[in-house]
Amino acid sequence: MSYFDAASSAPLHPVARQALHASLDEGWADPARLYREGRRARLLLDAAREAAAEAVGCRPDELVFTPSGTRAVHTGIAGALAGRHRTGRHLVVSAVEHSSVLHSAQAHRDAGGTVSEVPVLRTGAVSPDAYAQALRPDTALACLQSANHEVGTEQPVAAVAEACRAAGVPLLVDAAQSLPWGPVDGGWSLLTGSAHKWGGPAGVGLLVVRKGVRYAPQGPADERESGRSPGFENIPAVVAAAASLRAVRAEAAAESVRLRELTDRVRARVPELVPDVEVVGDPVDRLPHLLTFSCLYVDGETLLHELDREGFSVSSGSSCTSSTLTPSHVLRAMGVLSEGNVRVSLPLGTPAEEVDRFLEVLPRAVATVREKLGAPGEPVPAGAAGAGSPAPDVLVVDALGKRCPIPVIELAKVIDDVPPGGTVRVMSDDEAARLDIPAWCEMRGQEYVGEEPVAGGTAYVVRRAA
Repeated sequence: MSYFDAASSAPLHPVARQALHASLDEGWADPARLYREGRRARLLLDAAREAAAEAVGCRPDELVFTPSGTRAVHTGIAGALAGRHRTGRHLVVSAVEHSSVLHSAQAHRDAGGTVSEVPVLRTGAVSPDAYAQALRPDTALACLQSANHEVGTEQPVAAVAEACRAAGVPLLVDAAQSLPWGPVDGGWSLLTGSAHKWGGPAGVGLLVVRKGVRYAPQGPADERESGRSPGFENIPAVVAAAASLRAVRAEAAAESVRLRELTDRVRARVPELVPDVEVVGDPVDRLPHLLTFSCLYVDGETLLHELDREGFSVSSGSSCTSSTLTPSHVLRAMGVLSEGNVRVSLPLGTPAEEVDRFLEVLPRAVATVREKLGAPGEPVPAGAAGAGSPAPDVLVVDALGKRCPIPVIELAKVIDDVPPGGTVRVMSDDEAARLDIPAWCEMRGQEYVGEEPVAGGTAYVVRRAA
């Protein structure tokens, strides 16, 4: 089985496994106690903090360990907002932040605060100018990921941090995806990470708060971790997390070059091997191990099952793979195709032969799914189905109650049944259609006119190009 979902969780690094086993015998005692076992545990905890701080690029006393990366985000945002409540209650985030950031933003909004979401370009990156314009005199905190979890696009953190510094606003950076590859550049104020993203054990996050940043820990007081992360430290897991971060950093330079060559190969070959594919995300400013592409006329969940049967574990941002039946907020913010979405994220050490085998398997898997769904093949000449009858100027496709990618498939089947300048109205109640029909038009050179409300859903109007 080829595991290609390191962006969700990386396999446990051998160094993490060794450190975990070794520290189970040495790090079980309370590090706050003064007896021998406690002192030994304290030494392990302090050494782990120093190693993690060196990797992040901060002082050891600025870094605390948390029970998860999500907890680090929630804790960091809540504490920073509370520390600057006299400035105001305005929070700025990008539209493609990790769900942990967006959930914190919603909680802040529910509590009476205000939130601005900065839109992104089609590559998934924010414009530093647009981000700077979102900052206000009452902005208490700004958040920007270092690299996107779904498409791998790297964000202009240094430029945004400079704009925040000029405005006197602290910047929190979610660095979960990028920390294995190097420290985050720029004058950020707070930073979060998650150990299982770099091959450490799950259940360990880190939160960095720079000296001088106004910060007020929320919740009941606790003496552990500078009062910022309550509860008894899981010292064996913390030691393993710090050891694995140091280990992956030692491999990062060489592996970054090698994995980027492999993902560049996939980015180039997939559109050649599979028709009607959109590779999304920035082709240059991106993480070396991660890429995402979307396939027209494909059910994302079915495609993942087909690839799983062929021995490949990948993930997807398609609406048909989620319990909410809505497309990924990242793909939606980028305005790109969401149906048939596949995210490939290669763990350290992935052999080139596995990537080549994936490229062999993928076309067959996509073709199988398209055949099951009755996707269109070669375009049918306009009027061919009418046997001499004039082609109608307007066609209506009733796709109400049908989920992705059926509305787009039905549109593709009939677009050539109207004359150039004629329109097709696709009625759908699937949220993904709002994203995928305009994306289909851009990919196939058709004109997307807009949408209109209809009973039970929305009519998406497409005009056939000349």
